[in-house]
Amino acid sequence: MIAFADHDAYIAAAPEALRPLLTLVRARLAQTLPDVDEIIRYDMPGFGSAGLIIAGYAAFSKQCGLYVSKGAISEYSDDIAAAGLKASKTGVTFSPSKPIPDELIAALAIASRRELGV
Repeated sequence: MIAFADHDAYIAAAPEALRPLLTLVRARLAQTLPDVDEIIRYDMPGFGSAGLIIAGYAAFSKQCGLYVSKGAISEYSDDIAAAGLKASKTGVTFSPSKPIPDELIAALAIASRRELGV
């Protein structure tokens, strides 16, 4: 497994078709969470504070994921479904053909931060 030094290295190593999505997710998270650190945990880029991961993102072969707290996923489950996206307990998957809306990225990050108390 590759250990990534930073978000730029992670995005550069992702499948080419997914890089624009990852770049947009990173930018939206940075805008929404300007006072937290960009981190790499579990070989995945994220944004965190006080040792907690507020939001993380990842690339796979054909899709990406945004990972937040369980409560954030629950709170926005209707919005996730309305966007035509699939969710697990802590993540939402999206792809170039079904991107995640900017507003949903921000809402999930804010809700995750609120739940984690950071």
